[in-house]
Amino acid sequence: MSIKKKPNRSRLFPCGQTRREFVWEMGAGFSGLALTSLLGADSFFAKHAHALGQAATTPLAPRRSSYFGKAKSCIFLMMNGGPSQVDTFDYKPELQKYAGKSLPEDKKYINSGGRRVGYLTPNWRPFRPGGQSGLLVSDYFPNVRRHADKLAVVKSCQADSHAHGSALVAMNTGSTFIGRPSLGSWCVYGLGTENQSLPGYVVMLDKRGGPISGQPNWSSGFMPSTFQGTLFRPSGNPILDLQGPSHLDAVAQRRQLDLLAQLNQKHLDERPGGRELAARIEMYELAYRMQSETPEAVDLSKESQATRNQYGIGMQPTDEYGRNCLIARRLVERGVRFIQLYSGGGHLEDTWDGHESIEKNHGLHGAEVDQPIAALLTDLEQRGLLESTLIVWGGEFGRMPFSEGKDAPGRNHNPYGFCMWMAGAGVKGGMSYGETDEFGFQAAVNKTHVHDIHATILHLMGIDHEDLSYFHQGRQETLTDIHGRVIKEICA
Repeated sequence: MSIKKKPNRSRLFPCGQTRREFVWEMGAGFSGLALTSLLGADSFFAKHAHALGQAATTPLAPRRSSYFGKAKSCIFLMMNGGPSQVDTFDYKPELQKYAGKSLPEDKKYINSGGRRVGYLTPNWRPFRPGGQSGLLVSDYFPNVRRHADKLAVVKSCQADSHAHGSALVAMNTGSTFIGRPSLGSWCVYGLGTENQSLPGYVVMLDKRGGPISGQPNWSSGFMPSTFQGTLFRPSGNPILDLQGPSHLDAVAQRRQLDLLAQLNQKHLDERPGGRELAARIEMYELAYRMQSETPEAVDLSKESQATRNQYGIGMQPTDEYGRNCLIARRLVERGVRFIQLYSGGGHLEDTWDGHESIEKNHGLHGAEVDQPIAALLTDLEQRGLLESTLIVWGGEFGRMPFSEGKDAPGRNHNPYGFCMWMAGAGVKGGMSYGETDEFGFQAAVNKTHVHDIHATILHLMGIDHEDLSYFHQGRQETLTDIHGRVIKEICA
């Protein structure tokens, strides 16, 4: 018969265990980590959380930014197809000097996207100074030129793709790969929205069609669908099927939604962690609230005739984009966080994709948007809204400084150096930032990547692009993906 010795108390750790007990329990404790992971994947902890309330939360509720940002809303004017920087906001007198000559040998390594490389071609319309700043703006935008002192033109932008589809997705999501949340989704995810009866993120397409890469441009990606863009049609009723059938009155519809909410909530309580279901519950409620407020928000008959004339509504070719710009102003007034207006739809000459003729293409699309954009800037300023609204203008890339061949007045895609501009809340006006080379071919000074543009937009809205993250597949994801620099030189 053996006698078990008592542990030597002098050898105990401060926790009251022997070294042998401590080592054994420390090793066995690692199995608890695996158990915790398995239980978490099975929603064990979420099921036993006392105050889960996922469906009762309001993901679109307004939230305070990480620091003070002047912009409460953003209107992104997307020129789908890629406007030519050397014909709009980046004047290059060297193109006139070397017109008809070939591109210098040291620049011929460039990828032309399989198209012919023609001859250096000067700007098709004159540039003239605008405002007290004397900022040079082309005659494609004579009305916008009157607002030159409000604009901060970034002339050294660079993108990662030569193709419309992937470049558009990158300009909207920060990546050429489909499946990531768009800029508008990140803004609404980070800040919510002021009006719970309207979508936080609205997208208005051109009546000629949407961007070539479609829905991924306003998708919420791996985030809940609550944060994705809501499409408003450019003509007719902006949202289809918003109103229920005529035989269903408001009381009956409310009872149906309440029953549906109870069933969904029961399902969610039994299977916590279902973000998509929680988002769907919230979307049902949002759609119900939109029935009363959206028709009023887009009813332009409430605007004066003078205001409608200012935007070019009822006139050609400004009617469509003028309506969209005026609706955007009304949405901003009502607390919508992010609005994107597309100019150009479909493909080729229906967009700003001026392969055949810059003069014909930009002459058409410039005339469609110039007056409405200028009216939007004027209207926002007069109503005191420009101080809290950020305006962003640009396309997915620019265009080459040379033609596509002999006697070919069009220009090919250029992701190596192009223009965008910002105006409004927190932006220094009447200035330009960065430079392209002497031909407007590629960024040469203060190169500005799409990530920098996104970081700056978030900064102006009071969000640190490095702090705003979403946990997905074991990684904290951000819009700029650990890249990007705020262009503080254009920030007031």
